[in-house]
This record gives sequence, C-alpha cells and structure tokens, in this order.
Amino acid sequence: MGRLPTPTITDPNVLVGTETGDDAAIYRINDRVAIVLTNDFFAPIVDDPFDYGQIAAANALSDIYAVGGTPITALNIAAFPRDLGPDVIAKILEGGQAKAEEAGILIIGGHTVDDKEPKYGLAAVGVLTPGEQITNANAQPGDVLILTKAIGSGVITTAGKAGTAPEESIAAAVKSMATLNKGAADAMIEVGVNAATDVTGFGLLGHLSQMMKASGTTATVRWSDIPILPGALELARAGSVSGGTARNMESLEGKVVLGEGVSEFEFMVLADAQTSGGMLISVPEERSDALVKCLVANQTLYSELVGKVSGSSSTPGIVTIEA
Repeated sequence: MGRLPTPTITDPNVLVGTETGDDAAIYRINDRVAIVLTNDFFAPIVDDPFDYGQIAAANALSDIYAVGGTPITALNIAAFPRDLGPDVIAKILEGGQAKAEEAGILIIGGHTVDDKEPKYGLAAVGVLTPGEQITNANAQPGDVLILTKAIGSGVITTAGKAGTAPEESIAAAVKSMATLNKGAADAMIEVGVNAATDVTGFGLLGHLSQMMKASGTTATVRWSDIPILPGALELARAGSVSGGTARNMESLEGKVVLGEGVSEFEFMVLADAQTSGGMLISVPEERSDALVKCLVANQTLYSELVGKVSGSSSTPGIVTIEA
C-alpha cells in the first residue's frame, strides 16, 4: 500500500500543521488569537462506562494542553451499537461531560453513528496567542526532559481485558488516564519551555523520538528515573503486551539504542502504548527546578526528570536508553 498523500500547506496563518506530527493544529485568526484544533476517539479500554467517558475526554483535551492552548469547547464523537443500551451510552457521555466541566469547557454538540464496537471521544477547540504556542519541534541541546505521569497504562488495560490485572493497578491506571493535563500546561506556560508533547499511543519512546526528529536532535532517557504505574512491570513480565506496543517497537527499529544493562524488556515497557498519558517536556536545565516546583504546586501526578536532549544530529530522532 502506498503512502497517504501529504498536502503542501502554504497558508502563513497555519502556525502548526502536519509537518512535524505535532499534537494539534494551530490556525491564526489575527495577531491576538489563534485557534487550536484536535480530535481523538477510541474503543473502550476499561469496563466502567463513566470512567471510559472521562478518559476519552481527558485524552482528547490533552492535545490542546500539549501546545500551550486553553480549551474552550468540544463536540462529542461517538459510535455505538444499537444493542448497547441507553443507560450505558448515557454513562459514557456523562463521563465526558464531567471531565469537560472540570476543564471549564462546554460540549455543544456532536455526531453519533451506528457501529458494532463502541467508540467515543471529542473534537476539541482551544485558543492561544500566536507566537506563544509550544510545539514538539523546538527541543534544544542541553534541555532536560520532564515527565508528568507514570507509564504502563497499556500493560494494565491489556491485562484488565484479560481479567489478570489487580484492582489496585486498574484503579491507579484509571486515575492517571482520567487526570487532565491542565496543571502541566499551566506550569509550562508560567515557566517557559522549549518543547512538549503528550505521551499517548506511540508510547514514551515513540513520542520522544518524534519530538527529537522534529527538533533535529537526539535524546537520552534513564530507565531508573521513569515512573511506572503500580503492577505494570509484573504484568508486563507475565506477557501483558498490547498489539499497539508491538507495533511501536517495530516502528522504533533503528531509532532506539539500548545502553549497557538495558534489555529488550525495558525497551518494551518504554514503548508501551499509552492512553491519556502525561506531558513530556523539554525545558532549559536552568529552568528545570522552577518547572518542577510549579508542577508540584499545580498538583500534577509526577514531575520527574527522566532524561536529556543530547544535541543536534545528522540522524535526528535517535533515543538512547540508559540504565
């Protein structure tokens, strides 16, 4: 199958388009306002319909937070089978509405189609001041990398579908996935950072590699410094690996270097396909303490220094994993 066509965008008002695989599109309306556009939806990854709705909404809004935008409104995107039942559908939509209210936005419409497998998410709109956007394409050599949520949600939800995940692991994953990235975005804007992305389906390594490629740089991450959700390592060792994670590992071939003492297992965990993960932030080292303090003040789940931007490269996007 051939590659999908990539449109050539020449409109100067497109501040962020398709070129760097960023989290959201940004279009300038005037010198004071640009709109941020994104959409995301997926099939259930947890059993509770209300939790599913919350996670799907938080995941969609995360793209706006990742570029430093303020979400203002959204539309529901839903696909439901006819036999799902109105009570279940209502709970999913209630979950999305609850998370939208927490974010301070309105869901003002949407569209639903009949489908054999439930799917839910949002098409979300935000705003920011042109020139103040945070992209994935400006990481600088010497920056440190800070992560605001633990990884491992893919492992846990995969085990949950198989009935092998402990309740405490599922609860921790749901709490993480349903947490908005608003506090992290507010901290990034207050302190000033060079680049950011949210960690979702391509996993920590996939999104970091993309950010480094877009920035023309490489990076190093430390396995021992990366926060991991409770029970995720044990479940991964027991074979709880999603198809998305396996595809991530394939796509990262030639882009990841395993340092001394780092195994394929650690590689697999760091490639775990996430849902509604945290912010991965590239910040000048001299501002990193201020950012961590601001993240803590904003009650983000984590504020961990996990690596460093290594430098410019003729082969950007390479990520080295150290023990």
